[in-house]
Amino acid sequence: MSTFMEHNRQASASPMASRGRGRKQAKKGVQLTVMVVGTSGTGRTTFVNTLCESNVLDHAAPVDPKMAHLEPGIQIKPITVELEEEGVRVALTVVDTPGFGDNIDNERCFSEILNYIEIQYDHILAEESRIKRNPRFKDLRVHACLYFIPPTGHALREIDIELMRRLSPRVNVIPVIGKSDTLTMTELSDFKQRIMEDIEYYGIPVYNFPYDEEEDDEETIVENSELRNLLPFALVGSEEDIMINGEAIRGRRYPWGIVEVDNDEHCDFLRLRQALLTYENYRTERLSRAVSGNVGPNNHDIVPPEEIAAQSARLKEDHLRREEEKLRELEMKHQRELMMRQQELAAREASLRALETRLGE
Repeated sequence: MSTFMEHNRQASASPMASRGRGRKQAKKGVQLTVMVVGTSGTGRTTFVNTLCESNVLDHAAPVDPKMAHLEPGIQIKPITVELEEEGVRVALTVVDTPGFGDNIDNERCFSEILNYIEIQYDHILAEESRIKRNPRFKDLRVHACLYFIPPTGHALREIDIELMRRLSPRVNVIPVIGKSDTLTMTELSDFKQRIMEDIEYYGIPVYNFPYDEEEDDEETIVENSELRNLLPFALVGSEEDIMINGEAIRGRRYPWGIVEVDNDEHCDFLRLRQALLTYENYRTERLSRAVSGNVGPNNHDIVPPEEIAAQSARLKEDHLRREEEKLRELEMKHQRELMMRQQELAAREASLRALETRLGE
């Protein structure tokens, strides 16, 4: 399994030392942070609850008709749950983003999501700069962002393209199709192809499960190749079990049949879950075997502090540049409005003078 954030290849230590550190890490557990983004009704909440096998997120309450004219804005809601995968404890932090795409102007939604991601880099940079580090410090940098595409069967919308384009330089974006059971197998296959064509056409660098044929083992190459071919992942979620031949199965029952969540022939949920929850264990194991001045048992990530600082500085510069562009656009807009109002006022004054002249005559 390839990793989301590992870019450097390191030499291996002795097998006995590696196994010892691996057992210690398995006992300690690992941390994983996943952000879920998508417009309302794309299945984010159901997916998270299915992934965690519990009601982690609450479904949105019905909109009050009296408040329907108000824009909801966006909320950034991180929540941490304890899971176990292949005998390893995983502290999974899910960052939900309710309200995204539900506004007339979603520019603020883009800014809020980007700011949250960048702030996590600032926090880790500040912690790395301490002489005495806090042993309870929690690294909440977002490892992956699942972007939920509505199952329209057509193509990517402008909001889909813009968000993935902005997020891709800062976080590993994995496109997924929510509620994929609303499409037939043929429609789903065609929809997947159109989405990947749009991603390639617009040059969006989504996470495509990379591998190195020269350095990675055959199992990793085969597995990542299969995951790459599944993009975007087709997801189906279910918070209730249904009985099939006396056995409780997670799925959804329809008049025409049953969709099983954990059946690879019905959806890609199981493959995505395994990819998310096992990659961090793989990454930690590789780091525990690495011998380098930048990697140690207390380091959570392979990225050295100076690189984090440079990346954070670049992100801040980009953010300031975007804010300056927004201010210039806003200033020009106000100037245009002022000129129009001045022209209207001049026209009214001329009309009043003409009326006074007629009245005087």
